[in-house]
Amino acid sequence: MPITGSDILLYEKKDRIVIITMNRPERMNALSLELIDRFQEVWRGFQADEDAWVAILTGAGEKSFCAGFDLIDQAERDQAGGQFPDLPLWWWPLEIWKPIIAAINGYAIAGGWLMAQACDIRIAAEHAEMGIAEARWNLPAWWVADLTRQLNLAHALEIVLWGDRRITAQRAYEMGWVNRVVPKERLMEEAMSWAERMLYLGPRAVRNLKEILYRCYYMPPRMGYNFARALERNLEGMEDIIEGPRAFAEKRKPQFKNR
Repeated sequence: MPITGSDILLYEKKDRIVIITMNRPERMNALSLELIDRFQEVWRGFQADEDAWVAILTGAGEKSFCAGFDLIDQAERDQAGGQFPDLPLWWWPLEIWKPIIAAINGYAIAGGWLMAQACDIRIAAEHAEMGIAEARWNLPAWWVADLTRQLNLAHALEIVLWGDRRITAQRAYEMGWVNRVVPKERLMEEAMSWAERMLYLGPRAVRNLKEILYRCYYMPPRMGYNFARALERNLEGMEDIIEGPRAFAEKRKPQFKNR
C-alpha cells in the first residue's frame, strides 16, 4: 500500500515499519466517516502484511494528532440530530497483536484520545493536549469501557467526567498514560527509535506477549497462565526459536525471519 499525497490517510512502509498518518490538517485531523472507512482498510492491510512488524500512528502537521469525531461533518449529515453512526470496531486496531506506537503531535481529543488509547505505546510532543470531551457535548463514549486498564480509576474519572478540561502531555505522563514526552521536533525520531527496536526482537514472541498482556488482564490468574502457556506453543518448531539462543551464544544480534 504505497503512500499517496492526496489521501486523507497516508500509509508508508519503511523496511518493516509502517507509518500511518491522519491527513486532514485543515480539520485538525478529525475523524470523518470517510476517514473511518479508510482506517478499516489500512488496519486490515497492516494485519495481513507479514513483512510489517510495527506501526506508528500520527497526524499531519504540528497542531493536532486528531481532534476527535468530525462534529461539523456529523451535523451536516444529520440536520435532524439524534442519530450517531453505528461504527464498526474494525476501524481501530482491536486485536491486532503487532505493536502500535502513537506519535501524538498535538491535540488528542475525544476520538483522538481513542486512537491513541488503541495504541500500545504513546509518545507525545511537549505541546500536545489531551482529553475526552464527550460528556461536554452529550455524546457516547462506549470506548472508555477499558480505560481503567491504562489508568487508575481516579485518573480515568478525572479524564472522563470532567470532559470540559484538557490535560497537558506532561500530566498524561505523570498519570502513566504517555510513555515519553519530547520536544515536537524530536517526536518522529523518538517514535522511530522505539519502532526500530522491534526489528531486532522475535516478532512471534512480541505478538504473543502483547496478546497475553491484553487478554489475561481480565482473567483469573490460573486461567491467564493456562492461556499464556497454550498460546506460546506456537513458538515450537520455528526457525526463530533456534536463531535466538544461537545468536545469544555467538554474541551477535539475531536475524529473525518470523518463521
